[in-house]
Amino acid sequence: MFVDECTVKFAAGDGGRGCTSFRREKYEPWGGPNGGDGGRGGDVILLGDVNTNNLVDYKYQPHWRGERGEHGQGADCHGRDGKPCVIRLPLGTVVTDLATGKPVAEVVADAEQIVLCKGGNGGWGNTHFKNSTNRAPKRANPGLEGEAGSYRLVLKSIADVGLVGFPNAGKSSLTGRITKARPRTAAYPFTTLHPQIGVIEYPDEAKGHQRLLLADVPGLIEGAHENRGLGHRFLRHVERCAVLIFLIDMAGTDARDPRDDYKHLLHELKLYDPALLAKPRLVVANKMDLPESVALLAKFKRRHRTAEVREISCATGSGIDQLKKELKKRVAKFRAVEKASQPSAT
Repeated sequence: MFVDECTVKFAAGDGGRGCTSFRREKYEPWGGPNGGDGGRGGDVILLGDVNTNNLVDYKYQPHWRGERGEHGQGADCHGRDGKPCVIRLPLGTVVTDLATGKPVAEVVADAEQIVLCKGGNGGWGNTHFKNSTNRAPKRANPGLEGEAGSYRLVLKSIADVGLVGFPNAGKSSLTGRITKARPRTAAYPFTTLHPQIGVIEYPDEAKGHQRLLLADVPGLIEGAHENRGLGHRFLRHVERCAVLIFLIDMAGTDARDPRDDYKHLLHELKLYDPALLAKPRLVVANKMDLPESVALLAKFKRRHRTAEVREISCATGSGIDQLKKELKKRVAKFRAVEKASQPSAT
């Protein structure tokens, strides 16, 4: 089961109580106070985990809490600190505070740690309250409460290539062809019900083993920006992609016009987020093994003269290797420009 959005409650551990205690030894009749401090409560820590790919663990277990710190003890013994509550999240998870509606954290790197809720400090034992006028204080502080809150977790996949298209255009077939993912394929629309993340391997490169991540979003329909169909819920998974693939059924299956399909895809992405159209994009014409595709491709190029088109056939495998090389080149170019635009550290 794939879950990319859920609501959870996190609470850090409370601090332990301070101890009220006095030394009582045979030759120390005026030993004085020796109560130890309480331990600190455990934090709630967000941990980026590249091996986690969705939020299903938090869908059915929405309450998480850090351990409470142990109470202080006599003989100036400090209570043990509570164990932190470590929340393993997939890369690309945005955490929003429901009370304010503002994002408070974003996990983008493997092994990245973010303290979301701090544990409460432990209370002071009565040793801290000893002074010249109060030699035997009977006061100790309670531990402070840990931070807590309700949050919404939203996963926005971090992939190099985003794959969008209308239902039955062949997105699952293409994903199976160029990655190690094996999504379900069938001769009917909406076989993909949730995003698929596949790995495009380049094992024979001279510089060593390289790979790209591809995000296959469920098929869009007209009006997707208005929450119609399945794909609208998953458009956020292409927001961080370096390159977008517009997969077009160039054979016009189901009485569709490839020229209108491309136009409607651009329109839906613009209405969802205009920034998506600023990303590098490539039109991939699928089903070029069918005879009717040639004439429709010529009409497509006449209407969309500026579109860069690559011809493939998922059924025969034609053009797949060339497409993989093209994607690698485009992603590398985008990352180089992105890196050059970042301010250099001084």
